[in-house]
Amino acid sequence: MNHVYHVSVTGSDRAPGTEREPLRTINRAASLAVAGDTVVVHKGEYREWVDPQRGGLSATRPIVYEAAPGEHVTIKGSERVARWEPEGDGIWTAHIPNSFFGDFNPFGREIAGDWIVYDEGTTHRHLGSVFLNGIPLWEVGSRTEVDRHLRHTCAVDQWTGISQELPDASTTDLVWYAEVDESTTTIIAHMGDADPNHELTEITVRRSVFFPREHHIDHITVRGFELAQAATPWAPPTADQPGLIGPNWAKGWIIEDNVIHDATCVAVSLGKEHSTGHNLSTDRRDKPGYQYQLEAVFTARARGWDREHIGSHLVRRNMIFRCGQAGIVGHLGAVFSTIEDNDIHDIGNRRQFYGYEIAGIKLHAAIDTVIRHNRIRHCALGTWLDWETQGTRVTRNVYADNTRDLFIEVSHGPYIVDHNVFASPASIENFSEGGAFVNNLVLGTVRREPVLDRATPYHLPHSTQVAGYGTILGADDRWFGNVFASVDPTRAYSSEVRDASSVQCGTSGYDSHPTSLAEYLERISEQAPGDHERYAHVRRPVYIQSNLYLGDARPFDREQVPQVLRGPVPPIVLEERDGSTVLRSALPAEFEELRTPVLSGRALPRTSLSDADFEERDGSPARLDVDLLGVAKDEDGTSPVGPLADWGSGSQLIELWP
Repeated sequence: MNHVYHVSVTGSDRAPGTEREPLRTINRAASLAVAGDTVVVHKGEYREWVDPQRGGLSATRPIVYEAAPGEHVTIKGSERVARWEPEGDGIWTAHIPNSFFGDFNPFGREIAGDWIVYDEGTTHRHLGSVFLNGIPLWEVGSRTEVDRHLRHTCAVDQWTGISQELPDASTTDLVWYAEVDESTTTIIAHMGDADPNHELTEITVRRSVFFPREHHIDHITVRGFELAQAATPWAPPTADQPGLIGPNWAKGWIIEDNVIHDATCVAVSLGKEHSTGHNLSTDRRDKPGYQYQLEAVFTARARGWDREHIGSHLVRRNMIFRCGQAGIVGHLGAVFSTIEDNDIHDIGNRRQFYGYEIAGIKLHAAIDTVIRHNRIRHCALGTWLDWETQGTRVTRNVYADNTRDLFIEVSHGPYIVDHNVFASPASIENFSEGGAFVNNLVLGTVRREPVLDRATPYHLPHSTQVAGYGTILGADDRWFGNVFASVDPTRAYSSEVRDASSVQCGTSGYDSHPTSLAEYLERISEQAPGDHERYAHVRRPVYIQSNLYLGDARPFDREQVPQVLRGPVPPIVLEERDGSTVLRSALPAEFEELRTPVLSGRALPRTSLSDADFEERDGSPARLDVDLLGVAKDEDGTSPVGPLADWGSGSQLIELWP
C-alpha cells in the first residue's frame, strides 16, 4: 500500500509523518519512503541536504517528493549568520568555527579541476558564497580589495574576444573575502548600508541540496520546490559531477516545476561519477584531459553505462538561474533524457571564474537526448553539446541575449536542430559534422571549423555501444528552410579571435562543397591511390536548399532554390515584455510566396562517418512537423520558411514564450 509522509517546519522526526503529526526534516521522510510512496513537504524553509536512501522501482512506482499544493517550500544549502562585527565604512567581519561546516568547508576549497582556467596572476575563487537578502556578493582576492570596495564591471569572453558588461547583480560593490585557519573561518565583507545582523545574511555550507550520495537511486520525482544556494564544485566531463540537484548516476528521475538557483557551479547535474575518472589530467599532469575523457567513455561502458541502468531523465518546467558553470550539466548520464519547457538564464555571466565547461546547458555524450522548448537567455553560452552528439534533438527553443547561442563540438551526428530562434550575435558554432538544421531563425553568425587534432567516438544507433571514432573533417550537414538575417560579424567576434573565413551570415561557408554522395565519391576517385590519405583533403558533401537570406546574408554557392530578399527589410528582433519573449517582424509581401516542404527523417541523407539515419528514439523516421509554438504542420505539405507555421508578411508581434 502506498504511503504519504508529511513534513513541516513545526513537526518532529519522532512523529509518524501523518498530516496531523508531520515529520520535521525531509531526510527523515527519505529514510522511511519506499517505492510508490510520496513525501509532501509543507510551507517553510528547510536547510538540509536531502539524501534519498532508496529509489522507486519503475516509472510507474517512483518515490515522489513534492511541495504541498499552493505552498512555498524552500530547501537551501546555506545557513544564516547573524554575528557580524562592524569595522566601519560598511565592512563587517564574522568569525565562524570550522566545526560549523562539518567535514566540508566551501570557503577553504578552491574552484579547481580539469579545464578550469586561471590566467597568471588571477585570484583563485572558492566554492563558498555569501548572500545578503538573497543576492550573492562578489568574492575578491584580499582584505585590501574589500577595503577598496573593488568593483568588477566587465570581462572578456575568451571564445569571442568581446568585452562583456556584467549584469547589475555583479557590478555591485558588495564584496567578501575569507581566510581559513586550523580552527576558524573569517569572512570579511563590505555590506554597503546594510546591517547584516538585521538583514537576511547567509553563507553556503552544503555541497548539494537534493542529491543522493549513493549511485543507482532510481525513479525519483522532485516537484514544486525552490532549491537554492549550494556550494557545488567545478564539474568537468573528466570528474565526478555533483550538482545542487541530480540523480548521481541513476535512471528515471523527474525534476519538474522547481525554481533552482545560486549554485556556485552547477544547478542540475545529469553527469558521470567518480570511478570513471576524477580530474586526473590536473592531478597527474601526464596526459591531456581529452585522453582521460576518451578513457572515461570506455570505462563507463565496462561499468554499466547503458540504457537499462543510466539516463532516461525528465527535466521540465523549471526556472534555473544564477549559476557559475551550468544550469544543466552532464557527461554520459544524460543519455535518452528530455529537457523541456525550462527557463534558463544568467548562467556563467558573472565571470567570477572561467573554464571550458560553462553554458546554460552543457552536455557530453547526449545520445538520444531531446532539448525541447526551453528559453535560454543572458548566458555566457546558451547550449554546448560536446562529444557524441548522436540522436540528439534541439528543437523549438528560444535563445536570446547570450554571448553565444549554440555550440556543437567534435560530434559525428546524426543530430537535428529544428524550429529554434537564435537571436544572439554569435548564433551557431558548428565544429562537428552530420547535422540537420531545419526551419530555424538565425539572427546572428554561423561559424564552422574542422577539428583534426581530436578523434571522438560515435555509437551504434540508439545505443551507448561505441562503433568507432574519428576526427572532424566537417560538413556532411543539411540546411533546409532556415531564415538568415545579416549581422556585423564583429558584433559576434573580435578581430583578435575571429577567423574571417570561418564566420558567415548564412551558408556561404560551405561554398564549393559537393552536393551529393555521388559527387563526393567521384572526387575521392580522382585522388592518388592510398587509404586514409585520399580522404583527408576532399570536402564532404552538404545538402542545402530552400533557405531564406535577408539583407547581406549569403547562400551556399550551389544551393538548390535559395530564396534571397535584398534591399531594406526592417530588422527581426526579440523583445522581453513582462516576462514574455516576443518576436517583432515586418517582412515584405514576397515572404508569403516562400514555402518549403515539411520534412521527415526520410528526406535527410544518412550521415557519412557514423552511417546512421535521422530517427526518433524508437528507430522510426524523425518527425519535423511541429513548429516552435507547438502548431502541427501537414507532414506531406509545405510551410513558411523559419520556425513558425503561421508567420507572415507585414507588421507582426508574436509571443514565443511562454
